[in-house]
Amino acid sequence: MLDLTLGKPGPERPLQVLCVGAHCDDIEIGCGGTIIELQKRYPHCLLHWLVLTSNETRRREALKSSRAFVHPSCRGETRICDLPDGLLPAHFAEVKTVFEQAKRTVEPDLILTHHAADLHQDHRLLSQVTWQTFRNHMIWEYEIPKYDGDLANPNLYVPLPTAVAQRKIALILQRFASQTSKSWFQAENLHSLMRIRGMEVRSVSGLAEAFHCRKLQCSFGGSLERPPRRQPAASTLGRADKISRRKADRTSAR
Repeated sequence: MLDLTLGKPGPERPLQVLCVGAHCDDIEIGCGGTIIELQKRYPHCLLHWLVLTSNETRRREALKSSRAFVHPSCRGETRICDLPDGLLPAHFAEVKTVFEQAKRTVEPDLILTHHAADLHQDHRLLSQVTWQTFRNHMIWEYEIPKYDGDLANPNLYVPLPTAVAQRKIALILQRFASQTSKSWFQAENLHSLMRIRGMEVRSVSGLAEAFHCRKLQCSFGGSLERPPRRQPAASTLGRADKISRRKADRTSAR
């Protein structure tokens, strides 16, 4: 099986990755191992974090978790919004506004977001809005195991070393203590899905994360001419240590 690489970005043009999650732990659960591997393969990459729902407790957990998963030199823009969990479809206009702000600020090479067939209404909406907003980008849709039983047949795999998979699980369990009462919040569940995906791709370690990739352009070594890279606008997302509540964001935007 041929490997897919993301080119050879360097310090002069770092790989830009936008990570999108409906809830504070979605990014880590769906693609935490891939995020760790990306930083190893592309040490100059920038990882941007966008989470749509939170409360005070979950917000603190999300910020600490993003810092644990992302090395300081790879931290891009981070925004943790405070829309209500489970009700994102009722806040469609606000979700669209947040995505349009992100589009003006970040020019990602790769976007990691929810799967379009995810049965959770918040997850499904963010997948749709991701495609509506970023129409000429590489998008990988990650999977979230849950009670609904909506896992499908992925077509893109990222093999993970055992140490990376173990680190992903440990960080999730450490950083999201508010979820310990949930039946799905168990190391065995997180490990089992990576084990199944590792088997499917014949990963050396037996572990992998999987994604759904609808569109993939092959340029055969960069033979296609590309338009000049758009310069992002001045930051509206803000660094993690400068993030304010969404109301404050709106006030500053006025």
